[in-house]
Amino acid sequence: MSRAYLDHASTSPLRPQALEAMLPWLGGVVADPGRVHTEGLMARAALEEARQQVAALLGARPREVVLTSGATESINAATYGATASRGRRIVAPAVEHSAVLEASARWGDLVRVRVDDSGRVDADELLDVVDAAPTALVHLQWANHEVGTRQPVAAVVDGCRERGVLVHVDAAQAAGHLPIAFDALGADLLSVSAHKLGGPKGAGALLVRRGLRLPPLLLGGDQERARRAGMENLPAQVGFGAAAEALVGSLDDEAAAAAGACGHLLEAALAVPGVSLYGDPDQSGRLPHLVCLGVELVEAEAVLLALDQAGVAAHSGSACSSESLEPSPVLLAMGIEAERSLRLSVGWSTSPDDVDAFARAFPGVVARLRSLRG
Repeated sequence: MSRAYLDHASTSPLRPQALEAMLPWLGGVVADPGRVHTEGLMARAALEEARQQVAALLGARPREVVLTSGATESINAATYGATASRGRRIVAPAVEHSAVLEASARWGDLVRVRVDDSGRVDADELLDVVDAAPTALVHLQWANHEVGTRQPVAAVVDGCRERGVLVHVDAAQAAGHLPIAFDALGADLLSVSAHKLGGPKGAGALLVRRGLRLPPLLLGGDQERARRAGMENLPAQVGFGAAAEALVGSLDDEAAAAAGACGHLLEAALAVPGVSLYGDPDQSGRLPHLVCLGVELVEAEAVLLALDQAGVAAHSGSACSSESLEPSPVLLAMGIEAERSLRLSVGWSTSPDDVDAFARAFPGVVARLRSLRG
């Protein structure tokens, strides 16, 4: 039985371009990019090409790109650097990713800001919280990782710059799906992961605004211009660069295809009684590749397992940190049903057959599970 993979928001399959770029660096001599011998210079050239490719996708200067192991490390580095140099108070919406909330609670004093029932924070309300006391850092995700709601990033960034407060944008879910222009936005810090957009796992980046110097999280070497110590994962970063380059010319087309696929998924789901959409009801206010559903009268775990048995891989609002199907903190913050969510997400490899597989399976799965309730 062929399977339908509808969990790209968790991780997306490796793009062929990324695999092809990585293969030469997975065998033979892969030298330290910090060495001046021929092998080292070849590695350095490959690493810098990857940096340029990532910068081109994200609208940044190559020197602003710090290559990391992924968004989780980038978030921790941004949070540590800001609190170590600017103070402990951190402001963030209550629906931020667990990496943001937990890093903020560890490195600083976190103040959470409420969101509305679509998961969106009010920019003026957030800035009022910033004004209430000296603030070192504001976190704001470009778009929510669970319900897809886009946040007022530009307004918050502008307000923080006026106040001289650092702002970090978590773009892990948006990169590769929405246009991002880091320099034009004016944010201080921005984090991304390669595997969310068809690159390899274990690669990502922290973008650091030109002229901003923060203490590094990782110590022990001068790699990444002394901003992130440790040997660079050259094969993974080369793959990241290739995935980014593939998206530079295809992002709009992929986003349109994703929005179309999610539209069909949503239509099939909403045809089942007792199913509703979570997040912004307007497609323009959500990520193009993700929909989150509320399913009345059945538990999320049961729906996921039944869909899996039918050959469809999806996700629910469980906590990333625990890998358990706990009530979603995002949905709790939105004030809606937190234990019956289903997240469907598409990507570069999604086919009409994947969408059709869900449309065929979902009504029967829900009907069967509800019938077991008696």
